[in-house]
Amino acid sequence: MISGTERLVEQIERSRDELSRALADPGLVSDRARYADVNRRWSQLQDAFVLADRWRDAQARSTEAAELLAEGDDDDVRAIQREAVDEMESLEAPIREAMIEPDPNDDRDTIVEVRAAAGGEEAALFARDLLDVYTRYAQGQRFQVETLALSAADAGGVKEATLSIKGKGAFAVFKHEAGVHRVQRVPETESQGRIHTSTATVAVLPEVEDVDVKVEDKDLKIDVYRSSGPGGQSVNTTDSAVRITHVPTGIVVSMQDEKSQLQNKERAMRVLRARLYDRALEEQNAEITAARRAQLGSGERSEKVRTYNYPQNRVTDHRVNLTVPLREQVLQGALGELTSALAAEERRVLLAAQADEGGLG
Repeated sequence: MISGTERLVEQIERSRDELSRALADPGLVSDRARYADVNRRWSQLQDAFVLADRWRDAQARSTEAAELLAEGDDDDVRAIQREAVDEMESLEAPIREAMIEPDPNDDRDTIVEVRAAAGGEEAALFARDLLDVYTRYAQGQRFQVETLALSAADAGGVKEATLSIKGKGAFAVFKHEAGVHRVQRVPETESQGRIHTSTATVAVLPEVEDVDVKVEDKDLKIDVYRSSGPGGQSVNTTDSAVRITHVPTGIVVSMQDEKSQLQNKERAMRVLRARLYDRALEEQNAEITAARRAQLGSGERSEKVRTYNYPQNRVTDHRVNLTVPLREQVLQGALGELTSALAAEERRVLLAAQADEGGLG
């Protein structure tokens, strides 16, 4: 009977054969997308190839020892067989880990959108706090941070903001921030010391290039208008603000922070491509958890991935039931403990799904 580990080893060997044939195909280099995908997958599976070879070698030694023992008992041969079997068993977990296919978007730059949700002015102030936390966290990871758009609210808050975060693995670092974030604290304007609950929503999108998403000019409706500040007053005398509507999907992106219409259009197109790419992923696989609608929910106070409790100075991530200090850690941009726990949970879920598919019996 073939074990679950041997089935995985066979799968690794088939993948190596398929990728080897693809790499030997003279036409591969002319297909940029396929060339990148084949090379990415070959690189990702290098550890799996080595582990599979080690497992096969141990299996061969175990089989050879078993054949010799069938002819007559020998302590040395029995020790060799036991050593081979132990090695095969020790390789089971690493092989399973090596066969978890990483999110193909993990290495990409990312676009992070933060919006005030339930709670009025306090929600806008909380959105501003989240924006500061993400900026500090990104800078601590030595990523490049650019504010693509920011709509200010009264009292120093933020209605919505869009960050571009560039650096290898930026999407992998930030993708678990997606969802509804809830804050519990006493607003400065609260005279009786009552705790208010507010929310902000966060969407995290992989940033993509033209080669990833084809956007036809005929599908775009582009409007230009004068930029406006808080209260709606005009902040310049030229039509520099840009609103792009992708007609087939109805997705609308507006940018007005730059004085140049060309710069605002370029920023709007970056966000539009990211949203279209995310939409395409959602259509291809309804279970993709990074789908934008699933990330945002409705913004209601009852929906949450994380709670920031100011009176108790703690932040709790409800997906992994982990609580960390608020002021000394999270507000300083130190999200590493949360990120690591969420990444570990993602791998646990993928391993469980792999087992359900019959790969580990």
